Amino acid sequence: MITEQAVLDVKPGQERAFEGAFSEAKAIISSMPGYSGLQLHRCIETPNRYLLLVAWERLEDHTEGFRQSDRYGEWKRLLHHFYDPFPAVEHFTLVTSDE
Repeated sequence: MITEQAVLDVKPGQERAFEGAFSEAKAIISSMPGYSGLQLHRCIETPNRYLLLVAWERLEDHTEGFRQSDRYGEWKRLLHHFYDPFPAVEHFTLVTSDE
């Protein structure tokens, strides 16, 4: 299991529109093979900043399966115009947990 992490800085004043578009885009990513769940958090101190965490079974499920799929084009169309700057995406493996 890996976790994809992205800090999403949304253009100020477009937070509500972004959240609506994300609601629609969520159906796209959740239909992908290897997808295991996601969380979208909104920053308290910087209200136009979001933290996206997506769980994938394998790194390739994200980098190849999702990113190289036809459905990724729809994801980009719905969401990418909201970001300034465009987010860096990183992947993590769990080291320890109290769960």
